Amino acid sequence: MTHTLPSPRGRLTADRPLADLTWLRVGGPADWLFQPADTEDLRDFLRDLAPDVAVFPMGVGSNLIVRDGGLRAVVIRMGRGFNSITVEGNRVTAGAAALDAHVARRAAEAGVDLTFLRTIPGAVGGAVRMNAGCYGSYVADHFIEAQAVTRAGEVITLHRDDLNFRYRQSDLPEGCVLTQAVFEGAPGDPEQLAAKMDAQLKKRDETQPTKDRTAGSTFRNPAGFSSTGRADDSHELKAWKVIDDAGMRGATLGGAQMSPMHSNFLVNTGGATAADLEGLGEQVRKKVFQHSGIELQWEIMRVGEPAAE
Repeated sequence: MTHTLPSPRGRLTADRPLADLTWLRVGGPADWLFQPADTEDLRDFLRDLAPDVAVFPMGVGSNLIVRDGGLRAVVIRMGRGFNSITVEGNRVTAGAAALDAHVARRAAEAGVDLTFLRTIPGAVGGAVRMNAGCYGSYVADHFIEAQAVTRAGEVITLHRDDLNFRYRQSDLPEGCVLTQAVFEGAPGDPEQLAAKMDAQLKKRDETQPTKDRTAGSTFRNPAGFSSTGRADDSHELKAWKVIDDAGMRGATLGGAQMSPMHSNFLVNTGGATAADLEGLGEQVRKKVFQHSGIELQWEIMRVGEPAAE
């Protein structure tokens, strides 16, 4: 990258490898990694950054494959200046870098039910972007508003209608970087909410490869809603079921594997490249389509360039 970048108060690192910042531990370097000190630092940086420089907001890398050639962009990763959690009445305000699990626990301690967030990997920024959901509840069901900084460096407030929430999707304005979000939950007894979350964790650990190197669910459920908690839930239209039916449970490519424990989890068994992981995912999509005519949609985001030949 030949541009001269602004000089922020936060940390700006050139040619920063990204593999250690993702749960799957793969991926090449970003041209730059920017970790803003606070919202003002982020605003000033984006305002002064040349408009033709690409920007990619990155959370904790829990739902992400960075390709082996890396990213030709400034990757913006929120840190300690964006992880606060406050509760007022039934409303919870959380920074974009606050972990979903921490938000659920803090809310429960204050008697607010956001327990659906407890088992969702990742942070608040990604949860809003992806309309994360579990046990029949979604971010959209609890979302009040979010604060974001535009590519031009303006601080704006986004409401539910602005984001057009859908299953595992939202319409975040191009170039915007989320800084915080406000949620509302039903009142509840803290002890009962804690017990509810313990039960969710137990069920997750019994059914998902939580000890392996994964990025959560690989593909969206074809039914178009969260995999649990709906009266009209269809086992025939769960991603793991159509993958099983196509004979791809446990399939491997290089160091990548579709988990034998839960076939909708893509695992780095050790030494996998991003190309292994994405390639295996595409093989699964092809086999499922050949078997059932269902075209699985990636839930894991894939970004960047493949490695040079």
